[in-house]
Parts: sequence; C-alpha cells; structure tokens
Amino acid sequence: MVFLAEDLGGLTALIGVIGAAVGAGIGYGIAHVIFSKRVRQTESQAEKLTAKARQEADALLKDARVTVKEEAIRARDVFEKETSKTREEQRERERLVTKREDALESKMETLSHKEKTVEAGEKRVADIEKNYKTKQADLDRMIADEKRTLFKISGLDQNQARAMLLERMEAEVQHEAAALIQRATEQAQETSDQKARQILATTIQRLASEYTAEATVSTVDIPSDEMKGRIIGREGRNIRAFERVTGVDVIVDDTPGVVVLSSFDPVRREVARRSLTKLIADGRIQPPRIEQIVCECRKDVEADILEAGKQVALDTGVRGLHPKEVQLLGRLKYRTSYGQSVLQHSIEVAHLSGMLAEELGLDGQLARRAGLLHDIGKAVDHEVQGGHPEIGADLARRYNEREEVVHAISGHHEANVPDALYTMIVSAADAVSASRPGARRETLEKYVQRLEKLEEIAKRFAGVDSAYAIQAGREVRVVVDADKVNDDLAITVCRDIAKAVENELTYPGEVKVTLIRERRIVEYAR
Repeated sequence: MVFLAEDLGGLTALIGVIGAAVGAGIGYGIAHVIFSKRVRQTESQAEKLTAKARQEADALLKDARVTVKEEAIRARDVFEKETSKTREEQRERERLVTKREDALESKMETLSHKEKTVEAGEKRVADIEKNYKTKQADLDRMIADEKRTLFKISGLDQNQARAMLLERMEAEVQHEAAALIQRATEQAQETSDQKARQILATTIQRLASEYTAEATVSTVDIPSDEMKGRIIGREGRNIRAFERVTGVDVIVDDTPGVVVLSSFDPVRREVARRSLTKLIADGRIQPPRIEQIVCECRKDVEADILEAGKQVALDTGVRGLHPKEVQLLGRLKYRTSYGQSVLQHSIEVAHLSGMLAEELGLDGQLARRAGLLHDIGKAVDHEVQGGHPEIGADLARRYNEREEVVHAISGHHEANVPDALYTMIVSAADAVSASRPGARRETLEKYVQRLEKLEEIAKRFAGVDSAYAIQAGREVRVVVDADKVNDDLAITVCRDIAKAVENELTYPGEVKVTLIRERRIVEYAR
C-alpha cells in the first residue's frame, strides 16, 4: 500500500509536469499567434504610414519646387529692375561727366584766354615799370640838380632846407587837420543837435507842470503881537513844550504878525506849522493841549503823505510800487532843493524820461518809473549817512526794483554812463528839469565860483589873452592873441576849451564857447 501511494504520487507529479509542459506549449502557441498577428498589423500600419509619408513628401517637394521657381522669378525680376536702375544711373553719370568735361573745357579755354591777357598785362606793366624807373632816375637826377641849384641860390645847407620843408609840411598838415575837425564837428552838430532839439522840443512841448518853491523855514501868521506872549508862555514853558514835541525851533522876534518855524526836516516843519495854526485858532495854548494837537496833526500829515504818494503814482502811471516807496514819495512833497519842490521835480523828470524813452523806441513805462524814483533818497537823506543817489539805490534794491531803475537812481548825477541808456535818459531829464529858468535858486557863492572856474579853464590855454563868462554862465567868450594863434589853431583851441569845460565843470544845460581872434592895426594921421 505504501508502494502504491508512492507510485500514485510520482504519477501525479509526472502528470503535473506534462500538464505544465502542454500548457506552456499551448501558451507559447497562442502568444506566437498573437505576436504574429500584431507584427502583421504593425507592418501594415508601417506600410500605410510610409505610403502616407511618401505622399506628403511628394506634396512638399512639389510645393518646394513651386516656391523655388516663384522665388527665382521674383529674384530675377528684382535683379532686372536693379540692373535697369543701375544702367540708368550709369547713363546719368556719363551725361554729367560729359557735361562737366564740356564745362571744364570751356573754363580751360577761358583760363587760357585770361592767361594770355595777364601775360600781355604783365608785359605792359613791365614796360611801364621800366619807363617809370627810367623817368624816376631822370626825376631824381633833376631834383638833385635843382637842390644843388637851390642850395647855391639860397645859401642854405641840407639840414636847413629840411627843417624849412618840415615846418611848411607841418603847417599844411595842421591846416588840413583843423579843416577836417571843423567839417566833422559841423556835420556831427548838424545831425545830433537837430535830432536832440527835435526830441526835446517834442517832449517838453507835451509837458506842463507848476512848481511850488518853499524855503527851509515856515511862517505862521498871528492875529496880534499879544499872541506871541501866549505862545511863549509863563517862563517859556509853552514854547519849550512845543519845540520838544515837534522837534523844530520856534523863532519869536520883533517881526510883526508872524512867527517863524525852522527845521531841517520838512515833515516836522509841516506838522509844527499845522499844530501852531490850530493852537492859535483854538486859543488854548498849554503843554497838554500842545501835545494833543501835535499828535493829531502828525497823523493828518502822515495821511496826507500817503495820499500824495498814491496820487503821484496814479498821475505818472507808475504801478506796482511798494507801500514804503509810496510813503517816501509822499514825503518829497515837503522836501525842496534849491527852492524847487522835489516831488514836482520828480513828477516832471518821470514825464520827461518816459517821453524821451518813447521817442527813442525804449520802454517808456520803465523810464517813468526810474525818473519818478531817481530822487527818492532825498526823503531820508537827513536821517541816513551818504548821498541821496546811493541812499535811493539802496532803498530801490530793498524794495526789489529792476536793475535799470537802481542804476538810474545811483548814476543820474554821473557825467558819462554810455552803457546804461535809462540812466542817461533820467540824467538828461533831471538836467532839463533842474536847469529850467526859475526852477531853482542857486546860492550867490556857488554861482560866482562856477563863473570863476569857467574863466579859469579858458585862460590856461596857450595864446589866450582873456576870457569872460556871460549870459549867467551859459557862454564864455575867449579872446586870443592873433600873433600866437592862427585861424586853423583857433578852431582846435576852441574845441579843446569846450572839452575841458565838459570834463571839469558841472553846470545845467550847455555852455557856449565863443573864441575871438582879430588883428587891430592902428595908425595916426597928424
């Protein structure tokens, strides 16, 4: 039984092995069939893809051939066009070259003709030069002969003859120079004087201003001399209180019916005048009342100053002034210079400057502004050190005025400012306003000094016998020695005197220099 079980076990194992082998064979057969089928399918698909790829390749090849042909056609067309254009340009260049060659040949012919002409001219010049040298040699020989003959006849040596010749030539040159100076001077005066007179006449004709002249003292009328005692007060307390509050000197003298107020500050003097007038009208003159009235009058004067400044700016058409500038202009209402109201003078200078600038084609508004402000420094010149041009220029800079205005204020008294047109215009307008007859009063001492200086300048020139200042210093007549100064030299001396007066003397308007040269011969018949 044991053996049978072992045989059955081996048989079972053998059957299992045989089954496995059969299964493996069947599986292999099935796999081979499936693989073969898939291979056939893959080959079929590969053939289809290959055929399709060949068809696409054939189509692409046809398209490429068509594209290449089209590109070749287009390239050939472009090449033909460029070739045609190049040929046309080449033909145009050939025509230009031919034209230039023709022009060059023509120029060469002209140049050849000119060369022949120049050669002929040079030949003529050479002949002329040869003749000139020959004639020059003959002339030199003749001059030498003439010199020897003249030396023999005159008895002069060569140095003496040369000195005589130089003296004669110097006299001739001096005569020609004097004549040239006279012609140039007459021509310049004829044009410049005519134009200047026309501009100034037109300008002054359009301007009319009235002047008020006030002295450095003010007078107040009183109803009777008894009022003088009340003004002085007991032991002088009223007059001391008045002088202390107002800052002016009160002069009570024997002059009937008036009291004199004196002060260097015109504004203070005006406040004092109004205050004293009110006190006299009120009748209550005592220290407390004096202080009250002076305070009221000071406010009134300040209001009048501001109103006067605004009115001046309005009348002259100058806009955009700083409020402090308006106030300073108003203060000029009470300021005088040589008896001329500075405010009225500034108004006239503003109008004159504006019209002169417009006549010359410049900015009339800017010139009026500079003319109006040119003396603004006089409003505070008694409070600040320095001259009124420098003070006014500093004020203008402080209030942001334009540089032309600042320069006109600082330089309107300078003698020569050729680079600043508006300064020259303001200076000319200032001179016109100041030199107008009756506009200013001049002290006798200064007037006499100016006349003496005028005569002194004229007398220091060589050949001048005497000089006389006439026409209130507007003309100087100079008498020269006829033996020392001839007619030609007289013109030069007169011109030099005028130049010296311009450079050394300050004067309003112009000074006429008249030179007199005469020879008097006296004989007596007995």
